[in-house]
This record gives sequence, structure tokens and C-alpha cells, in this order.
Amino acid sequence: MDFLHAAHPWIAIGTTVAVFLAIQFARRVPVDLIFLLGLCFVTLTGVISPKIAIGGFASQAVIAISALLVVSAGLRKTGVLDWIGQKILGNATDERSALVRLTGPIIVSTAFILNTALVAMMMPVIIDWCRQRNLSPSKLLLPLSYLTILGGVCTLIGTSTTLVVNETLRDSVMVLESEIEDIQQQLLTAPPEKKPELELQLTKRQRILPNVQPMGFFEISWIGIPCALIGSIYMLLLGQKFLPGKQDIIEQLGNQQREYLVEMLVQPDCPMIDKTVEAAGLRNLHGLFLIEIDRDGDIITPVTPRDFVRAGDRLVFTGLVNTIVDLEKIPGLIPAADRTYEFHPHSRVQRHLTEVVLSPSSPLIGTTVRKANFRQLYNAAVVAVHRNGQRLPNKIGNIVLEVGDTLLLQTRSDFISQHRNNRDFYLVSSVDDAEPRRHDRALLSGSLMVILIGWLSLTSFLSGFDLVQGWSSPAVAALTVAALMILTQCLSASEARGALDVQVIVTIAAALGLGSALWESGAAKMIADSVISIVGTNPFILLLVIYLMTAVFTETITNTAVAALLLPIAIAVGQQGDVSPRPFIMAIAIGASMAFLTPIGYQTNLMVMGPGGYTPRDYLKSGFPLALLVAVTALMLIPRIWAF
Repeated sequence: MDFLHAAHPWIAIGTTVAVFLAIQFARRVPVDLIFLLGLCFVTLTGVISPKIAIGGFASQAVIAISALLVVSAGLRKTGVLDWIGQKILGNATDERSALVRLTGPIIVSTAFILNTALVAMMMPVIIDWCRQRNLSPSKLLLPLSYLTILGGVCTLIGTSTTLVVNETLRDSVMVLESEIEDIQQQLLTAPPEKKPELELQLTKRQRILPNVQPMGFFEISWIGIPCALIGSIYMLLLGQKFLPGKQDIIEQLGNQQREYLVEMLVQPDCPMIDKTVEAAGLRNLHGLFLIEIDRDGDIITPVTPRDFVRAGDRLVFTGLVNTIVDLEKIPGLIPAADRTYEFHPHSRVQRHLTEVVLSPSSPLIGTTVRKANFRQLYNAAVVAVHRNGQRLPNKIGNIVLEVGDTLLLQTRSDFISQHRNNRDFYLVSSVDDAEPRRHDRALLSGSLMVILIGWLSLTSFLSGFDLVQGWSSPAVAALTVAALMILTQCLSASEARGALDVQVIVTIAAALGLGSALWESGAAKMIADSVISIVGTNPFILLLVIYLMTAVFTETITNTAVAALLLPIAIAVGQQGDVSPRPFIMAIAIGASMAFLTPIGYQTNLMVMGPGGYTPRDYLKSGFPLALLVAVTALMLIPRIWAF
């Protein structure tokens, strides 16, 4: 047993190295599974107890990240982020002016919203904006990822990395306090010759304890904001020059997609009312063309940019299915082809867009859309019609349906499963990203987000009051607002569950367990001793080594895992080098958050790779100068803000 206990540090180190190598070479094995297997191994070999191993799954960081993903999904579902995206991009005409308009708002927003969630929400907005103007999204998507990474380190909650660092610090405080109590107990009974050594150990731990306290909400802002400013200037001046001008994959296939005829009704609450067609954003939409306006029987065609939109107008468009989905997201604009279309917000969220192709056996053949009784036959309503190779009349309700017509329907979520084998249709398929928005809950969800930001800003100030401990927890704050989002129907419980990224959550929880194994086994102390013996005790050189080690590992492994694994080593380096570990902790928090060189270094980089058509070389060309600027800024400022 003593031999096995002595081997625990080597088991922890060997497992960590094996996990690193497996991530690099076992590309087909999911990252979360690799970390989970590593966690199981160190637990089964007795390096850590089962309680410590599964403690990561109940950590405040994991809970806070999960809750913030749900809050972000609520903002997207209610259309708040669509509105923000439209306001941000405004009248930008090209990629450069769009980046200028994006930079400030994205940096500020991602300081308070998880950057992965913000990229997931803004990416479709940017792609749609580019598609409408026939511009390349590859000039904007990677800058979007980089800007969210830069803004994420401006507060404690902008990135999951800082949340994981804070959780590890909280655990470290508990461990140090326990060690201090043990040493104090030993001093009571220790022989005189052992007391000096115990007193030295006690002094070291008491001196280091204040420097491993969890971060305040704005503590990282001292270094995060300068890095964000310098990185933003680089992105505005040079960032886009290193990026390719590739066309979006969706854009390349656009000419082969079906073109529908759709009639939209302008409701009294539509924000387009009393605006010209051009001011309402309906002019020069790529993939969508406004062919006429029906105003109480008065037909306006052709439509000019100077024509006004009025309440009750019927706007007739011809366009691709994805642009029709965009139209449905505009509040106060609903399809008017079928009077049974569900436009009440509460009922609309239960319905989705589906494409069907009529077969010869369909009872609808020979009837008009208006008389087809879709609601009675299929519990569905017609949104738009496509007939290959023919010019359809502009009154969709009067179209006589024929074999082979493709219909865009508003259906229940179970429509596909019920009618997949229905002989009335050749084909039944769902339309991607066609979930209706709950615009009636937009103000409510936006207010909840403002409350959450205010609450999180106050958590560090409330931590000193015993009576309000629950109010001082970021995890409790995020969880409460996420629950209120569901309770107030900003999104459904099933949509909230769908917003959770299980792979990210499992990876973080398992990485926290592996980090605990490095600390509990004494492996962190061994590594710290080795680093000090090789590098020396110069704190500036130690800071440089730890930052570079963090940056290199982050580019090849997931950022949160690197933070969880290296932080115990940073604390041990401070302890063994008899200096404050705070600068090393902040170096890891910054270094693990700033991954610009590879697609796998940070999740947002990977998210934009496909839609932007990027290659790994694009990341290296655009990201290397940015990574260098951030590293120099961080290494110059950290020792001046947090003294050794």
C-alpha cells in the first residue's frame, strides 16, 4: 500500500500526459470521453476519492456555465439577440465597416455573456447579413471569435475559463485552510526539534492563503481590458487583411435552392410601419425580392425603394427558404397565404416550418390553397409555394395546387413523424433554424439579463456578509435567472435542456477532477520543484514560463481543462518559490483564455471554422500577431498589478 501511495504522483502525471496525447492523436474519440476515462483511472487507482472525483460535476463553475447557456438561449428565443445584431450592423455596407460596428458592442457584450453562447447567437445574424449583401462571411466570423475571446476576460463571467479558475481557487482555499488546521494541531503535540519545520510550513501557508482567494467580479478587468483594447485595435487595422475572401457554403448552393412565392401581412405592431421599403431593410435582400404590395386591393408593382410600408399591407416576395425564415423572425410580419396560420406568440412556439412535395394521390390536387383545408387535414397552414419552372400568380391563396408542388408549411413538431410515410406527399422534411421567436417576451428576457448582470456585478461585494451568502454565488445568480427564463416562458424546459452543451460540461467537470488529482497526490509540488530547479527562482522568468506553457497547451487542448490542470501547479510554484502565486494565477487565467492560433484551442474558433471556410493556416496567419500582442501586454502588466 505504501508503494502504491508513493506512486500516486506519477500516476496523476502519467494520466494527465496520456490525456494530452490522446486528444492530439485519437481524433475520433470525443474529448469529454478522454477526460472522463482519465478521471475514472485516477479514481480507481486511489489517487483521489470518489467524492473528489465527482465533485467537479457539482462545482459552481459547471453550474454557472450551464445556467448561462440557458439564459443565452432565452435571449435568442425571444429575438433579443436578433434585434441587437440588426442594431449593431445597422447601415454597414462592407466587411470593414461591419467589423468597426461589431467591435465595441461585441467586446462589451461578451464581458457579461459567455463568449461561446454569444458566438452561437451572433453567427447566424452575421451570415444572414453577408448573404443579403453578397459579401463573404469569412472576413467577419473569425474576427467575431477573436473579439469574444478578448472581451471574455474583461469580467469574471465572460468566459468559462475564469469561472473554472475561480472554482479551482475556491477548492484550493479549502485545502489550505485544512492543512493549516492540521499543522496547528500537530504543533500542540510535536517535539521541540520538529516545531521549527512545522512553524515554517504554517507560515508559508498562512502567507499564501490571502493570495489564492477567489477572484472578484472585476479583478481580471485590470489586465483583461488593456488586452481587449490592444487586440481590438489590431483586428480593426490588420486582422481582416490576413483572412481569405471565401464565399459562404450556403451562398454557393443558393442558386440551386427552391425559390418560393410568399405573401406576408404587416400587423399593426410591426416596426416597419411608416418606413420606406429601403429604410425597412427590404431592398436589395440577397435571395429575396419584394415583387408587389397589396394595399386593400390597390396593387403597387413594381415596388420602388421610396414606397412606404403601411399597417395591413400584404407584401408579396419571391425568395429562398432561408430568407423566408428570416422574414418570420421580424416581429409584426406574418404569412398571409393561409388564414389558419398561427400568429399568437404562445401558440406559434409549438409550431415549426416543414417542406412537403405533393404526390398524385394527394386530395389537395386541383384545389386552391385557400380552400385546401390544411388545418383540418394535417393540422398545418401554408406559408409559401414553389412550382419548379413556372411563374406563379401573386395571390397565393388562389393558386391551384398541382402534382410536384413544394409547399412550405407551418406544422406541429410531430408532423414529420406522423406524415413521413403519408402517400399524400413525395417528401417531408424539416426546415433548419425555423423556430419562431417569442417577441412578446423580448422585453422580459432582456430585463432578466440586465438583472443578472447587476447581480453578478455585486456578488464579490456580498461575499463578506454571512446573511447573504446565497446572493454572493454567481452559480446561484445564473441558476435563478435561468429558472425565471423558463418560468416566464421565454423558452420551454425542453429548449433549456437542448441549450446545454453536454460535451463542454463533462470536459470541465472531469478536468477539475484531474486537476484535483495533481494537487492531492503531490504531483503539482513535484512539477513546481522541477520548474524552479530548471528555471531558477526569478519570479519574472517563472511567470514567462508558466504563461507560455499555458498558451501552448491551450492551443492544443481545451482551454478550461488547461486552466483546471495547471492552476494547482501555479499555486505550488508560488509556494515553493516563496513568492505570491497571484501573478501566476492571473497568467494562467489570461493565457488559457486567449487561444488564437488553432481551431481547437478555443471552442468559438471551432464554431466558425465550417461556416467561414477556414483552414488551420488562416488561424495561424491572423492569430499569431494577436497572440504575440496579448502575451507582451499581459506579461508587462501582470507583475505591476499583482506584486510578487
